[in-house]
Amino acid sequence: MSTVADKLARKSSSKTSAKQVRLRLVYVDFWSAVKLSFLAAVAVAIVTVVSLVMIYLVVSTTGLIAEVDELLASFTDGGFVLAQFLGLPQVLAFAAVVSILNLVVVTVLGAVVAGIYNLAVKVTGGLLVGFTSN
Repeated sequence: MSTVADKLARKSSSKTSAKQVRLRLVYVDFWSAVKLSFLAAVAVAIVTVVSLVMIYLVVSTTGLIAEVDELLASFTDGGFVLAQFLGLPQVLAFAAVVSILNLVVVTVLGAVVAGIYNLAVKVTGGLLVGFTSN
């Protein structure tokens, strides 16, 4: 009775000719680059919001904000309270603004890079990529 491991061992021992193909990347579709950069920016935005909320929760739970408030109160005679400006709604609003700006910047940057690559291909001839079939 043969097992999967035996089949793989027989398959790897046989000499197969790997065909190598060299292709040249001469065009990057603009809308594909925009869609891909947008999806990457959405992923980064989600990570940004979650990480900022987690950092706030850790800092708030450890009491670091209260200690900084006490330190600031000793310098400003209690006129400035950090906890008043640094709450969960403010952190969420800041994370949302940063994520939206990041979303726009990364999407535009992906489009610009695709355009620059398409222009550079006219000078350099493109990127040479090699593929093999195993």
